[in-house]
Amino acid sequence: MNGPAVLAAGVCVTSGLVAGVLFAVALSVLPALNAMPPDRYVHAHQLLGRHWDPTMPVIVLGSFAADTVLAAPAGARGRPVFAAAAVLLLLVSVVSHFGNVPINRRVKGVDPEAIPPDWRDPRPLWRRWHLVRTALAVAAAALNAAGLALL
Repeated sequence: MNGPAVLAAGVCVTSGLVAGVLFAVALSVLPALNAMPPDRYVHAHQLLGRHWDPTMPVIVLGSFAADTVLAAPAGARGRPVFAAAAVLLLLVSVVSHFGNVPINRRVKGVDPEAIPPDWRDPRPLWRRWHLVRTALAVAAAALNAAGLALL
């Protein structure tokens, strides 16, 4: 197996991991969080978010970097596939950084034992941003699989 094929196999694993984690959160975690009263939601959100940083940003940006590197040796057929996957993974990072992470920071600052009366529930907005990045990640993983097949 040549170097680009090994790197492409690796990026299939990492982008698949990103897509799988985000899909699992959308399918299982979000419905559970949405069913909780606000105090339990805040507490659970704070617990769930502790280990995402820096793990997920490193995997997402590492996959983006690998796709960027792969675009050069992939040839005329594979180059646009890996380039598009790189763009999609970069968009996953952008959506996370500007959509979900600011909401996460706000939720981290709330005391679950003293939810303010004017507290605005962030779950609907967080879910919308999350579904956008999930769709982007799934598309990137599919493109990476297609790109590997083209090498």
